[in-house]
Amino acid sequence: QVQLVESGGGLVQAGGSLRLSCAASGRTFSSYVMGWIRQAPGKERDFVAAISQSGGRTVYGDSVKGRFTISRDNAKNTVYLQMNSLKPEDTAVYYCAAARSSFFSGSYLPADFGSWGQGTQVTVSS
Repeated sequence: QVQLVESGGGLVQAGGSLRLSCAASGRTFSSYVMGWIRQAPGKERDFVAAISQSGGRTVYGDSVKGRFTISRDNAKNTVYLQMNSLKPEDTAVYYCAAARSSFFSGSYLPADFGSWGQGTQVTVSS
C-alpha cells in the first residue's frame, strides 16, 4: 500500500493558478495509476484527473478539461496537478489517490481509488 501526502493548496483569486503536489512513500509508486479527486462542502466526491503508470495517458473530468493538467515524476515518487483559470466552483478539498486497478481506464469514479491522502484545501475567491 502506498502512503500519500498532498501539498500546495491555498487561497487564490478567480483566474489564477495553483500547483498541487502529492508525495508518495514506497518503492511501488510507479506501478500505480494515480488520480486527483475533490470534494466541495456539502457535495459528493468528484473525479478530477488520472494518469497512467508511465505518464503517457491521462483522463480528466469534464469540469476541468482544458484547465487542469496532471503529471507525474516517478523518480521523485510525486504526482502533480497544475490548475489554471481557476473558478470559484473549483473550491474544494483535493485528494491524491492510487487506483485500485493497474489497468488504465478511460473513465473513473472516486470509488475506483483505494489509498488516499489527507487532502489539501483549495479556495478560489470571486
